[in-house]
Parts: sequence; structure tokens; C-alpha cells
Amino acid sequence: MSVFDSPTSRRSLLARSAKVAAVPAIAALGSSALITPASADTTGLPDYAPIPPSALGPAVNAQGYYVGRIERNLYWVTDGTYQAAFLTTKDGVVLFDAPPTIGRNLQRAIDEIARANGVSNKVTHIVYSHHHADHLGASSLFGRDVERIGHAETRRLLLRDNDPARPVPDVTFERRKTLHIGGERIELAHLGTNHTPDNVYIHFPDHDTLMLVDVNLPGWVPFQSFNLDEDGPGSIAAPAKALAYPWKHHVGGHMGRLGTREDMTVHQQYIADLVDGVKAALTHVDPTPFFVKYGDNTWAAVKEYQSAQTKYAADPVIRKYTGVLAAADVYTQSTAFVILESIRLDLGIGSQVHA
Repeated sequence: MSVFDSPTSRRSLLARSAKVAAVPAIAALGSSALITPASADTTGLPDYAPIPPSALGPAVNAQGYYVGRIERNLYWVTDGTYQAAFLTTKDGVVLFDAPPTIGRNLQRAIDEIARANGVSNKVTHIVYSHHHADHLGASSLFGRDVERIGHAETRRLLLRDNDPARPVPDVTFERRKTLHIGGERIELAHLGTNHTPDNVYIHFPDHDTLMLVDVNLPGWVPFQSFNLDEDGPGSIAAPAKALAYPWKHHVGGHMGRLGTREDMTVHQQYIADLVDGVKAALTHVDPTPFFVKYGDNTWAAVKEYQSAQTKYAADPVIRKYTGVLAAADVYTQSTAFVILESIRLDLGIGSQVHA
């Protein structure tokens, strides 16, 4: 296993290359930016609250990955920013997602476990959580002989996208599918849209684990604009659906550690607090000053009005979760905006009929 006896500073240093690789625009700056970070001009960049140590996972190794056992023959791999999982079976390896930032380290991690346990390192199946390239962009590295499994909508979207890095699933399902591979059982379910129309729940009933990607990022607030979710109500409802399963470990697809049921509950409460704040903002923030100020410039009035609403909703949530969830002061306001629009447009709350 790639286990390090390491303080946070060592963990952060080793993870830096993986985190930069996750953002192509930064990676394009070249290696010099990583070699001499002290020379970078940080003048004018904002300060944010410290990251709670509880949000951080184990250190990555010199090759930029960590692989660890979840339970028995189920393992997870991370580069500190993305996650995948795999099962070793008597017939080969079943891989769950193939993030390009982890890339060829996926096979290195599998090889490491296979050598340690005397099992096959051959990937025979890849299960797709959803169609997004940041979670599947290394799928093609495993060749054409691998059987790929995903939701029917994943196949449709990948056919549309025509990306050779993401071969379409060979086997699809609509609602539920139970996989029996190499003596192992995996339950797949599509319980409605959330992050995307095709995002699925992957349950390992014999390993006390649920893989649900891009909904709850354990220890962290959602990424920009509510994880760029396509369905607000579906994403708000997803944690309750996840908690209805029996599990102890959660693979969330992002950041550097596994999740727990407590992490899912905290995420659920964080979103509920934002929903409450947004509903209050729709009632208590007066639009009049903004439209008086900007007159015919309707977009300026709307922009500033909605900024005031999201600030009203987000500020108490930021105060409550700073030190509890990492980056509460970074992305909460953008998530509040998405929830505001979902509450307003999807649920009709705050809409007024002209008399």
C-alpha cells in the first residue's frame, strides 16, 4: 500500500502535481511553476480560511497516487483530487471510473495490489458512473477487450460526444442492474437525475460501500455552482437516496479521502441550510433599490439583486460551516445562486403573478 507517515505539509507537497494536473489551464504553465512556487507573484490574490485537517486524506506516493483497501478485495485510488475504485476478483479486475488525472496510475495501483495479494492485474470490466470526461477520460487506456458497463443515457451521451478516450458502454441498463463478476456482486441503480441525467448509484453490498460521484465530496463543500449540477431538485434529493442504502464507506469521486455516513449527513444539512437561506432571501431582499439605481439596465439590476440574495443566503452558512467543511468560504455563494435559481424556476417559490 502507498501509506505514508506524513504530516499535512508533506501530504500537500506530494499532492501538488496531481492537483495541478486536474486543471489543464494551470498545468499548461509548465513545470517551472511547480519547481519554484515561491517566485510566483501572489499579490492581490484573496485569502481563504484554512482547510480543516479532517478534509484531507492520505499522502500520495512519489508517482502521484494513493491506493488503499476499503474492505476485503475492494480498493480505492486517488491523486488527491479525483477518485476511482476497483475490485479484484478470481476472473480479473473490475474498475469503477477512469479519471484522466489519475491516468496510467490506475494500472500501477492495480499492479501494486495484485503483486501484494497474488491476484490477476488484468482489467476485464469498467463500470461508468456517468458520462463526464473528467471521470472517464482514461477508459481507452485499457483497450478494446474490456467490457464497459453504464446507464443507457451514458451510452447515448457518449455517442453524441464522440470522444475516443471514452468508449461507449457495451452493456447498458435503464433502472437497475445486478452484476455478478468473478464471484462478486455489484448493484447498479439509476434513481433519477442529479449531477447529470445518467449519474448512477453503485452499491457494493458485500463491502459496505456506496459509490456516488459528484454529489457529496467528503469533507468539502460542492465545487463551483453546486458541482455544475444539471438538476437542482434531483441533487438536493440525492443524499437521502444515498442514505437509504446500507453502507459505511462512500466513494465520492473527488478529493483525497473516503466518505462516511456522517459526511453525507453533514452535506445534506449544508444544502438544507442553503435552501432555507434562499427561501428567506426570496422574501426578505427588496429588489426596489436595484431597479431604481440601474433604471433601463435590467441586467445590472438583476445581477446586483441576485448577488444580494445569494449573499443573504450564503453568509450564515459560510459562518456555520467554516472549519467544518473545507472551502466553505470559496464556493458556497456560487452554490447558493444555483439553488436560488432552482428554487425559483423548478419549484416556483418566489414567483409572483402580475395582477
